[in-house]
Amino acid sequence: MTAPVSPTAPSAPSAPVGSVRRVAGTAGAVLLALAVLLGLQLRLHDGAPVALDLGASTWAASVRAAAPWTETVALWLNWVGGGFVAIWVVPAAILVGLLLARRWRGAVTTAVALIVSAGAVQLVKNSFDRVRPETTLVTSDHGSFPSGHTANAATLAVLAVVLVPPAWRRWTALVGALWVVVMATSRLILSIHWATDLVGGAFAGLGAALVVVALLPAGRRIRLPPPGSPGGR
Repeated sequence: MTAPVSPTAPSAPSAPVGSVRRVAGTAGAVLLALAVLLGLQLRLHDGAPVALDLGASTWAASVRAAAPWTETVALWLNWVGGGFVAIWVVPAAILVGLLLARRWRGAVTTAVALIVSAGAVQLVKNSFDRVRPETTLVTSDHGSFPSGHTANAATLAVLAVVLVPPAWRRWTALVGALWVVVMATSRLILSIHWATDLVGGAFAGLGAALVVVALLPAGRRIRLPPPGSPGGR
């Protein structure tokens, strides 16, 4: 006679997808609002640097003096994180990879998130038109607040977490956070942004990505039926 099999303990229920999306959307909206509020606060002082800005700029100057190689790294990140590479090359590579993997919804979400993030940054830049530091080491467009490089890095970090398999998300989040910090620090090293610009950029990039992800979930790979099957005709 076989021994009775004890019932397995039920697994803890996971959070409903709708609930997670609402939290992501709410968090994204709050972060976007914080970016705008920070810009308004700076506007009240005519965009003048605050104590955090001055302290961070002094620290960055000391880092450049002590480790000149950091400027070379920052210049490389300036090229990777903005301009033609960031606007066209990186998004195109991501989208091609997703399309080859037949992750159509992921491709749409990625494209929309990058467009919304870039649009939000430009809208805020044009609204506040903050003057960049006079000691900047590279040329760039107008408007110091918020940092477009930092916003783009934050948007890509959120998308990476959403698109990878669930088992990889914790490590992907850590790597993504590190990428945002490194990119933001590089902007200080080049003296092209104030520290508050970087905070605003992180808020805008994270917020835009979270709102889009909440509205357009990336989803999983869509498996097409094989040719000749009833669903593949």
